Amino acid sequence: MRTALVPILLLSLATGGCARLSDIGSAPTLSEISNPAMQPEARVISLPMPQPTTAEQIPSSLWRTGSRDFFRDPRAKAVGDLLTVVIDIADQAQLRNSTQRGRSNNEKAGLSNFFGLESRLPAVLPDAVDASGLVDLDSSSSSSGNGTIQRNERIAMRVAAVVTQVLPNGNFVIAGRQEVRVNYELREMRIAGVIRPEDISNANTIEYDKIAEARITYGGRGQITDVQQPRYGQQVLDVILPF
Repeated sequence: MRTALVPILLLSLATGGCARLSDIGSAPTLSEISNPAMQPEARVISLPMPQPTTAEQIPSSLWRTGSRDFFRDPRAKAVGDLLTVVIDIADQAQLRNSTQRGRSNNEKAGLSNFFGLESRLPAVLPDAVDASGLVDLDSSSSSSGNGTIQRNERIAMRVAAVVTQVLPNGNFVIAGRQEVRVNYELREMRIAGVIRPEDISNANTIEYDKIAEARITYGGRGQITDVQQPRYGQQVLDVILPF
């Protein structure tokens, strides 16, 4: 067993251990100055865009088609526009069920008279059989059940989303994602759904309860999340074990 650990230790030192050992006694090195557009997070971005339009020039007019000045409506209205989704979920649910059931049956049958042939029954039946009490059944059953569900959820966040599609009836399909990484822990927020343009506020925001077919995801992955989750082997055993 000890000999098998030696290659593993050597491999870990060769891959990441040497880099960690080189930082002992010295401050972390700064990253080189580079073009921000070449960062992996911002490289080759492709988003839904509206069809290009030609701005119509109107002589002697202060207004210009598509201009962002002169009190232009800042709300999203086309594919590729952005808006902010305000999520403030404070749900509480409490359910309690109680069920009780009882049943009792009693059946008794005898053969004291049988078309005048009861005098011959003693000759047919064994001596220990009483013809007046051939069948006597008694059964009873009862069951009871109790169930309680209590749930509290609280999520408050704001996520920017992109209008990805304009439906034939004028509604918007939106989708957005936000990732925040602190050290070795990543937090990810996702939002998707269908909204009405008239539900967008003047500040270009919309509340989550006005999103149809809403899909809201808030989670994370990283070292802390891995520790909080059971191991893969334990999850497999929880599925396949019948007891």
